Amino acid sequence: MPADTPTTPDFLPARRLALVLIALAMGGFAIGVTEFAAMSVLPDFAKGLGVDEPTAGHVISAYAAGVVIGAPILAVLGARLPRRFQLIGFMGLFAIGNGLSAIAPNYSTMLVFRFLSGIPHGAYFGVAALLIASIVPIQFRSRAVSTTLLGLTVATVFGVPVVNMVSQNFGWRWTFAIVSAVAVLTMVLIALFAPRDKGDPDAVPMRELGALRSGQVWLTLGVGAIGFGGMFCVYAYLASTAQAVTGVGPSLLPMIFAIFGVGMMIGNILGGWAADRFGMKAAAGLLLWSAFALCLYPAAAQNLSTLLPVVVMIGMGGGLGSVLQTRLMDVAGDAQTLAAALNHSAFNLANALGPLLGGMAIAAGFGWTSTGFVGAGLALGGFAIWIVAYVTGRKTVAKNP
Repeated sequence: MPADTPTTPDFLPARRLALVLIALAMGGFAIGVTEFAAMSVLPDFAKGLGVDEPTAGHVISAYAAGVVIGAPILAVLGARLPRRFQLIGFMGLFAIGNGLSAIAPNYSTMLVFRFLSGIPHGAYFGVAALLIASIVPIQFRSRAVSTTLLGLTVATVFGVPVVNMVSQNFGWRWTFAIVSAVAVLTMVLIALFAPRDKGDPDAVPMRELGALRSGQVWLTLGVGAIGFGGMFCVYAYLASTAQAVTGVGPSLLPMIFAIFGVGMMIGNILGGWAADRFGMKAAAGLLLWSAFALCLYPAAAQNLSTLLPVVVMIGMGGGLGSVLQTRLMDVAGDAQTLAAALNHSAFNLANALGPLLGGMAIAAGFGWTSTGFVGAGLALGGFAIWIVAYVTGRKTVAKNP
């Protein structure tokens, strides 16, 4: 946030706000590492667990399933509790799940532990977004929310490449052990710096479930669930594609994933700005951008010099997250906690759907680069849902200032 942002009795001073953002972003960093690093080390843990890579991709889908199922359950059950307390609890469960993943003895138990790890993911980001939105001026809301997601994008730039190198030198299990340690650190930071709110005694399950009666909520979630799948479709098999098609060695994989993370960071920053300025229209631009970049991917993957800029372009599509997060705040009414958490359920449906469809295309013999065309189709599918959401909702939803 700008240092000269005016404060009022309702908002935190800039220095205190920065500490809150750092604490929440640290949780996003831990989540980003476990979500994206699991894809980047997929060849390693596939070998370690004695399964092929398409089968190992189900471990990623298990995590995504945990997010999808856990987000609404935790959001509804915890809506009355202070947000600070909820966030500490979510990170505690996250630390346990990743610690168990680090010692999983076989493929079956790994599926269970990854599912457990995913349960608090969506609820954490949802509650964190609501907490930040409540302590900043509304004209900075989307940018503040995007800052809470910045930890996730920083993870793709620095965390994933570092963990990838650790995996290559010390074993893939260290990926999840490191994440567990960062989650514990996040618990400490939130306990120290997050505002001590009193919770919402009026937040009953039926009120939260009221969000599900809104067609705009469902359409917004649909945009994320389908449209974001394209990025995950490519990312899940990026390591394998880079080695099998581009011809790079394992030593270059951390750089490729860091480049992808740079794209996500740029997209996240621009997405927050665009959401504050253009509202839901920003989502349309990001989806069309993603479809274009994904169509370039099959040809670009043939050479490292063309692969890298296209990887940046695909990563920029990640800015969709903050756009849809603030859109849900506008259309969810009183059911803010559930709607905010469901945003990440939708994105992890995309996380499950993208790798699943990409893996099916690869298994059917269309090649590693077919994930680009599959991903473009998903991005355009998200855009089609956006058109319906925009046309039906523009007269009833107030525009962001």
